[in-house]
Amino acid sequence: MLNKIRISTALLLSGLMLSGPTTAQQFADDLTDFQVWGNITATGNWGFVNPDNPMLKKLKWWAEGQGRFGDNASHFSQSLIRPGLGYQINNTTSIWAGYAWAPTTSPFTRIAVDEQRVWQQVLWRDKFSFGVVQSRSRLEERMIPQLGNDVGMRYRQLVKLAVPLSFAPGFSYIIQDEVFVALNTNDWVPRRGIDNNRFFTGIGYAITKEITGEIGYMNHYIVRRGANLMDHILSINILANF
Repeated sequence: MLNKIRISTALLLSGLMLSGPTTAQQFADDLTDFQVWGNITATGNWGFVNPDNPMLKKLKWWAEGQGRFGDNASHFSQSLIRPGLGYQINNTTSIWAGYAWAPTTSPFTRIAVDEQRVWQQVLWRDKFSFGVVQSRSRLEERMIPQLGNDVGMRYRQLVKLAVPLSFAPGFSYIIQDEVFVALNTNDWVPRRGIDNNRFFTGIGYAITKEITGEIGYMNHYIVRRGANLMDHILSINILANF
């Protein structure tokens, strides 16, 4: 079991090592910021419409809202509304598509923008003897009219491990990493290649059978024109699955 945990942890950390700067001088040149992020994500199926229809139980909905406070948590820097629809292929795998709206200001961008996204993803989740492993592969088509006319294509890969704490029933140790890769060069994306990495570690608690709370530290590294940005984030998440 220990070997499996080490392997999973290594996979989670690999994205952070690949996407971060490689020299002390590069770290010294980065801008840094303390932020507070809040997230509520709820998912469920449409079985409540007609409990006798098995197809409706496979059709799923996604509702997500986020608020992010930046510039040393001094002001509201970004919000995100992300609805979606999905289909449960089997017990471990589902496919999704949806829309996202992300009004954004400093420190993420120099001017206030309203980003529009279309997204598709494959979500895989399974239980093992050592904990729960989740993989999310997401493709985004991003549009920011205030910055340019092109559509930015971006791929995101998240891997998450939740290990139950035997000495604290209901609690889990959470570790995850998400790598963002810009797939094309256009008139507003800084560059093609890895442009973001988010590493999170914290504690989860099963509030009810359907609702879990998570709190912890996130390191968010953003590759930008000029100085890169490293955010140190207090991340608070509420995850519900109905």
